[in-house]
Amino acid sequence: MRVFVAGATGTIGTPLVRQLLAAGHEVTGMTRREERAERLRAGGAEAVVCDAFDAEGLHDAVVAARPEAILHALTALPEQLKPRRDWTAATSRLRIEGTRNLIAAAEAAGARRLVAESIAFLYRPQGDWVKDEEAPVFEDAPGHFGTAYRAVVEMERQVLGAEGLDGVALRCGFLYGPGTWYGRGGSEAENVAKRRTPVVGPGTGTFSWIHVDDVASAFLAALEVGAPGVYNVVDDEPAPMREWLPVYAEALGAKPPRGVPTWLAKLVAGSPTVALALETRGASNAKAKRQLGWQPAHPSWRQGFAASLRSGA
Repeated sequence: MRVFVAGATGTIGTPLVRQLLAAGHEVTGMTRREERAERLRAGGAEAVVCDAFDAEGLHDAVVAARPEAILHALTALPEQLKPRRDWTAATSRLRIEGTRNLIAAAEAAGARRLVAESIAFLYRPQGDWVKDEEAPVFEDAPGHFGTAYRAVVEMERQVLGAEGLDGVALRCGFLYGPGTWYGRGGSEAENVAKRRTPVVGPGTGTFSWIHVDDVASAFLAALEVGAPGVYNVVDDEPAPMREWLPVYAEALGAKPPRGVPTWLAKLVAGSPTVALALETRGASNAKAKRQLGWQPAHPSWRQGFAASLRSGA
């Protein structure tokens, strides 16, 4: 299949292009930098240098590639996570404006399927600690989280409503593996190693994790299989912060994380970030397994953290 990957050299795009080529697909990858385009070509893909905000340039690039499917993995996250700063603004703009431009180009090119990366930690923090795709989302979350969640909802609305395209949104869990904040050398790995990331209060926030290679394999599964719609792409074991953080620290070879009271964490990191540590809901992957035939190669963070950090993969 002819596939156009937007965000082809990013954290998700890199393993995605590799897996697509290994599966025999014809891949055109989009990136904003020529040196990264050269890496794509060296790996066996076609490459175009284009910015998602350049509607005309994107239109021409996609039409020239004649893709049957578009894979949307555009993000612009900073290298370091700083809790009191809005680290979501650039990605939110991509999810709204970039998605609009990409869909217009896809429709002009005659593509038939669009698969986009979304997030699985946007569910409203009420009721059950593990949510399926029908659960309400937290659009009125405080601070920049609310702005980010509303951008995700708008992106999904565009993807699922695109005329003539089968739209699929993959709601991905917290990412680990190469190139992520939690990968070897990532900013959160450094924070945990230096005991700067504590368990906040009772540590009840429930996180669903996913290795970047498993996100890539979910994209492949969604290329042709499964009805249009939303799918949670997470591992099999949602877990509260008080459980996963000590295991991650041990995998790093670090001392156990400290615990801090909620009031102190709010002073340091701000209330919205503390709410994430206390109230986040996990997600169920049952629908993706059932309808996409997808299985994560790393079914649990318990083994996945250590294996990823040990191998660097």
